[in-house]
Amino acid sequence: MAPSSNNREKDSKSKSTASKPVGSFRFSGDEMEAFDDQTASDLEFDAIRALLLSHCHNPTAQDRALKLRPLRNRKNMVRALEESKELLQIKREGHAFPAVGCEEITREIEWLSIREAVLEEQSFQRLRTASITVNDVVEALRGKAETFPRLSYLLRNVYHTTEIIQAIDSVFDAKGQVKSDASAKLVQIREERIRVKRNVNRQFVRVLKDYSERGWLADTKEGFISERRVLAVNSTHKRKVQGSALGQSKNGSITFIEPAINVSLNFELEMLRDDERKEILRILRELTRTIGQFLPLIKAYQKLLVELDWIRAKVQLAQQFGGDLPGLRNDHSFHLIQAYHPLLYMQNERMGLTTEPQTLALHGKARMLVISGPNAGGKSIALKTVGLLQVMLQSGLLVPVHPTSEMGRFDTILTDIGDNQSIENQLSTYSYRLNRMKGFLEHAGPTSLLLLDEFGTGSDPELGGALAEVFFEELYERGCYGVITTHYANIKSRASQLPHAFNGSMRFDRESLEPLFKLDIGTPGSSFTFEVATINGIEDQLIQRAKNKLDGKKVQLDELIGELQKEKNTLAKLTDRSLRKDLELDQLRQRMEAEREHLNERADHQHGVAEEQNNSLNRGRKLQQFVDRYTAESKNKELLEDVRKYLAMERAKLDDASKSAAVKRKAILGGKPKKRPKHFVERIQVGSIVRLRIGGKERGEVIELNQSTALVLFGSFKTRVELTKLTWVAH
Repeated sequence: MAPSSNNREKDSKSKSTASKPVGSFRFSGDEMEAFDDQTASDLEFDAIRALLLSHCHNPTAQDRALKLRPLRNRKNMVRALEESKELLQIKREGHAFPAVGCEEITREIEWLSIREAVLEEQSFQRLRTASITVNDVVEALRGKAETFPRLSYLLRNVYHTTEIIQAIDSVFDAKGQVKSDASAKLVQIREERIRVKRNVNRQFVRVLKDYSERGWLADTKEGFISERRVLAVNSTHKRKVQGSALGQSKNGSITFIEPAINVSLNFELEMLRDDERKEILRILRELTRTIGQFLPLIKAYQKLLVELDWIRAKVQLAQQFGGDLPGLRNDHSFHLIQAYHPLLYMQNERMGLTTEPQTLALHGKARMLVISGPNAGGKSIALKTVGLLQVMLQSGLLVPVHPTSEMGRFDTILTDIGDNQSIENQLSTYSYRLNRMKGFLEHAGPTSLLLLDEFGTGSDPELGGALAEVFFEELYERGCYGVITTHYANIKSRASQLPHAFNGSMRFDRESLEPLFKLDIGTPGSSFTFEVATINGIEDQLIQRAKNKLDGKKVQLDELIGELQKEKNTLAKLTDRSLRKDLELDQLRQRMEAEREHLNERADHQHGVAEEQNNSLNRGRKLQQFVDRYTAESKNKELLEDVRKYLAMERAKLDDASKSAAVKRKAILGGKPKKRPKHFVERIQVGSIVRLRIGGKERGEVIELNQSTALVLFGSFKTRVELTKLTWVAH
């Protein structure tokens, strides 16, 4: 049965050939040390650069995309990331922000720097567009320096002004043509041109009609040569027409003649055109001088627009795969939560498939992860995800992770992924890997991230495995961070023995014989060699023969690991169901308690109302008795004494009731509070390990936190829980 999941690893590995000796690295300035073209290819960072290039509008941004490399300098990395995050936030929240893809003005700046130079007409339009765009950016960010500090800082050398726009608009119309009223002289020249052109056309029409009636003209009758209106005369009659012959048709049957009556007028028209060109040149020279006064501002325009085009391209790339900014650590570690491989995510989005995210962490006390599991189970994808996201982040690109993730930085990222044979250098796969490892040993250290796929393969399993174990120990002793995939049992075993190394495995469903593409931390995994063979149609008879050739203990161990993974998968499913039931029960309990409190409040209220009504009824009866006893003739002295006594007695009852209520309140407030278990809610933060207070044995990790609730990941089950229902366990 073929796996139905989409996170299938590519069967064919990269076949790229190193163009320089294997193991040699280079770096310069702020760039990451030892980051070579092979590493970019191994991690498919070159594909990310190509995608970024497609979003760049101007040459400067395009050049940056082609040369993009990860940085070592944290300050520059953070600045680039926060700029992109702010623009992404603007887009997500729907704030007004202008499109910043206008053309660069590098050439205009060069010409403005030359004395007496005159800008071309198109240059003024580019400057006008740049000024409008910058003005719009300034307005969009006005008063938002606290919300968007990075983008606001980019505006430090520009300001809102309409002087450049007004100067250009005083010369050019909406179509980008020089307006007639740009100068008084130009108005005069163009009016004279119109007058002369009318005379030319009027006299031409009269001559055309005359010669047409005589039958001397061809069917086309007229044409244009060098912007002059000419007669299309049959060549047999050309000597009969007065004027200047300016050309012929291809076969010579038609001669184009300028009427003699218009020769002088056309000459005058040409002089006026020349006067117009000179006047326009003078106007543009004057306008260039005016615009040149703003040269420092225009240079700042160029710098700002280039930066915004670059940031816009990075944000558009991030939007393709759900990129975001994780928390940034100062050390060499990371905690990735729901991390996606961006290229795989986009591919699956196009195909309508679901991508499984990965959650894993490396830090000082757990810095080398060894991933094992079946082929085509996602080991290489998990490793590449870690490496590619780290390279992208240090290149200033937002990455597809949950925003509560945290990432640090590394001075070097070293990779050995795929079957990289070098025909040019006559290297086998294993020789290539040995040369690559030699280079790693020259650069690896406490600030290095190692990404080694199929570690130790390419040679005799026992001998190659022994050498791989030595390399593993050497890299571990150097304090490196790393993610390593392997099938070698000795590497898995060594990882479980070293205090700062740990195992991980890719899940595999033995019932459906399908990889689940989920990474489990803490236990090594089986390669599921025979199960994968079954998937690919190998007969059971052949598989059984292969098992018979192996040491029985080896087969039993592999089956035991497989059974453990099966039980773990089953336990995870049961845990998810149990958690859901616990939460549903808790919600039901809350509703019942709320309903009970509501009913009790209603009952208390009704009892109080009934008691008050009963008291009022009794008082009313007593008052009626007093009324019946009252007579107008008698003095009613005895009656009034009884009324006074009754009122004093009722007043005393009210006072006693008030004192009794006060004593109860004092007892409640002044008594010792009931001792409650400590749940340490104040300690809960992102990354904390917590459990439910009621019936909560399963531990989960807090991946998002606000004032009153937390988003908790229990295994693969994610739910939002009120903080008052959680107990802090550990960080």
